[in-house]
Amino acid sequence: MMKKVLIGIAVLLIGIQFIRPDKNEGSADSPQDITHAVQVPEPVMQTLKVACYDCHSNHTKYPWYANISPVSLWLANHVNEGKSELNFSSFAAYDKKRMDHKLEEIGEEVEEGHMPLPAYTMLHHDAELSESQKQLLVEWAKTERTRLGYVPEK
Repeated sequence: MMKKVLIGIAVLLIGIQFIRPDKNEGSADSPQDITHAVQVPEPVMQTLKVACYDCHSNHTKYPWYANISPVSLWLANHVNEGKSELNFSSFAAYDKKRMDHKLEEIGEEVEEGHMPLPAYTMLHHDAELSESQKQLLVEWAKTERTRLGYVPEK
């Protein structure tokens, strides 16, 4: 009985390798990217690209294990979910209210240590933010919210 279960699991693992999700390999820089909506100094952009863009842009740098299912399926879902929350490649297409809210969330998520996700930094050590990088992103988000000048309707 145990042999049949192991064979069944092996067949399932081999079969699932033929399920290939679409990869997020478009261009991160586009006419709608964040640089067309707010000012992004080079140190901020470098930090965003290393710590955020894999999940929050139209271009993901995939590790070797992203070609193995079910990991590839999990990563595709994770990236799609991240892009649905915030996509730096289409940020300029957001209305001012949404831009303001996303900048506010960037500051909060970074300041509270929720982003980048620990599961991501565990495998991508270069994405771990130092205290100075966190402060840089938080201050940048606040500055750009002010510069954006969004005033909520009353």
